[in-house]
Amino acid sequence: MDIKQFRYFMAVAEHLNFTEAANQLFIAQSSLSQRIVELEKTLGVKLFTRNKRSVQLTSAGKVFLKEATYLLQKFEEATERTRQADSGIQGTLNIGFLGYSVNQFLPKVINKVRKQYPLIKLKLDRYSHGRLNEALKNDELDITFTSSFGLQNIPNLELLKVYSDISSVVVYEGHPLASVKKVKMAELSEESFITQKREVSPQAYDRFLKMCTDSGFSPNIVNQTSFLDAVLLLVEGGLGIAIMPKNVKSFANSGLHFLDIEGEISQFDIVAAWKENSSNPSIPFFLEEINKVIYAEE
Repeated sequence: MDIKQFRYFMAVAEHLNFTEAANQLFIAQSSLSQRIVELEKTLGVKLFTRNKRSVQLTSAGKVFLKEATYLLQKFEEATERTRQADSGIQGTLNIGFLGYSVNQFLPKVINKVRKQYPLIKLKLDRYSHGRLNEALKNDELDITFTSSFGLQNIPNLELLKVYSDISSVVVYEGHPLASVKKVKMAELSEESFITQKREVSPQAYDRFLKMCTDSGFSPNIVNQTSFLDAVLLLVEGGLGIAIMPKNVKSFANSGLHFLDIEGEISQFDIVAAWKENSSNPSIPFFLEEINKVIYAEE
């Protein structure tokens, strides 16, 4: 028994006429009659009573019509889902992001994907910078939103720039630099710094050290913590200053001042990153919606 036999049976049941059913199916009437006989032999029941003047469903035929209709519908649904999954229109995307970097655009992307591709399941979670890049490297995530620095050690990576950001100097109210708008890194050589622990964000930590060494000094790090908001708290308490993405200003207290850093040393990008050899077919559809949001905001 196969799906084609189901279709043949249902055509005859619809028309109650072998000639009309055969014409609909584009097969010979004799071939259709033979397939129905084979189906009845397989089931061990008569599906139709027929004579020269009429064709009628038997009681068994009526039951089989109901069941065959249900099974054929399920088969067609399964076939469509399989095709959608293969094309990427149906599936699951595991997405990781940095907390401070996505507030302005990711909710818009999620809403667009949900409306355009409702059968793509989005699983999102926030990660620390170090853990985010590690998860991408180990294929635990399909796509990430992360900083452009620190990605050079991940092979076969594709990047899509979402927006540009800069690193800022964060100082507390009353700090001698609180009233200025822009500083040079070299002017911070005598300052005390608060940082996140390297194991939390090795990429950001190493970049901070390089910014300092490229400016001719080794930073005096007086306190380290695991959490970005704790860094802000300690800076606001006057224990030191910090180097952070300017985007962090959107959720920082008003008592903190963000100063621009002169030169290209402070510049970096927030990017969408994914493996070029990823087998997840839903990634291109997600990237398409990211591009729509990016271009809409330009």
